[in-house]
Amino acid sequence: MRRLLMMLAAIAALPLASQAQGLALVDRIVAVVSKEVITASELARAIAAAERQLRRQGTPAPERAVLERQMLERMILDKAQLQLARETGIRVDELQVDRAVQRIAQNNNMTLPDFRRALERDGVPFDAWRQELRDQILLSRLREREVDDKIQVSDTEVDLFLEEMKRQPAERAEYDLAHVVVRIPEQASPERIDEARGRAEKARAEARAGGDFGNLAATYSDATDALQGGALGWRAHDRLPELYAATAAQLNPGEVSEVLRSPAGFHVLKLVARRGASAQGEPVPQTRLRHILVRTSEVVSESDARRRLADLRERIVSGKADFAEMARVHSDDATAARGGELDWVFAGDTVPDFERAYVELKTGEVSQPVRTPFGYHLIQVLERRSADLSPERRRMQARVALRERKSDEAYQEWLRQLRDQTYVELRLEER
Repeated sequence: MRRLLMMLAAIAALPLASQAQGLALVDRIVAVVSKEVITASELARAIAAAERQLRRQGTPAPERAVLERQMLERMILDKAQLQLARETGIRVDELQVDRAVQRIAQNNNMTLPDFRRALERDGVPFDAWRQELRDQILLSRLREREVDDKIQVSDTEVDLFLEEMKRQPAERAEYDLAHVVVRIPEQASPERIDEARGRAEKARAEARAGGDFGNLAATYSDATDALQGGALGWRAHDRLPELYAATAAQLNPGEVSEVLRSPAGFHVLKLVARRGASAQGEPVPQTRLRHILVRTSEVVSESDARRRLADLRERIVSGKADFAEMARVHSDDATAARGGELDWVFAGDTVPDFERAYVELKTGEVSQPVRTPFGYHLIQVLERRSADLSPERRRMQARVALRERKSDEAYQEWLRQLRDQTYVELRLEER
């Protein structure tokens, strides 16, 4: 769920761009992917979107020919995944897309009509943007089924992980990282491997010479986050792939690694910043809270849910109604019977939108209506404390960390295998 929410937020920042006004293209095929094609106009729209995103980030764009090749390869990989998803029966229904659109509009502090008008002012057809959103949800579900759901973590691995965490202080650090990934096919020839290594070495040399790392990622990286500057964001040491974790621990902020090799290809890693994390055995924050949930449906619209909760909040804050009593009567959640009260929660126990809202509240304060995948909530913080993690919970967190670490590595390898198995005919040079 966290990965999907983060992906939706990224889509809000990267709409599909339409052809520039007045641009006339005689459409032609630039690639064949299995039984489908990618046209020059599709590629032009993707390049325009990429250039627009890079400008918003303040990242210098690669040379046009480089960006063209990079975007075409990413489109090929996306199309191969979408084909597999459709062939194997993965579907995304209209209601799920509608809810995702509403969420993105809300995250941009807009009503849906305002958000639609903003897209159109930017030259982005709403229907095309909505289809892109559907495709990204489909890709997320495909990854969950083909990669994440197949990852196994044994009790022995958990035991070893917890022992290592006790011995190694570095294991408790968090890193803000960016990377370049140069993939190589599974049965690559020595010449192809040397070519990929050369690209990675060039990226590393330019980065160490002071080159803009975001530009280098957009130029050289085959990773899906290349247009975000290769930014991985803040990651706990134990949630990084082992190759990255071991390397990051040896870098100082601002430093760039040597070229690293994994089964998926070559990597260049930059440590942007480092910070400490809670040591094993240290108390961690907990929050006791309660909430009122109004689920949206064909009967209860988004605006109806917000209005109902706004009315309830006004009555509660003014002292005319009791929160627990209102939860028992109005909440659609299973916690309604106990006045909306949740058990003590740790960071990460709830979905990100819910957590962001309650973290900002003072004790006793009632939130404004908060949107999550489940509907709209009113949240009230009752109490905060620091508490030790139970052994059971510590094992659960270790298992989650190991799954995340394996997931990133497995996903990159799965993408490489899918690309190798897909019939692709390139026609980009046919002008």
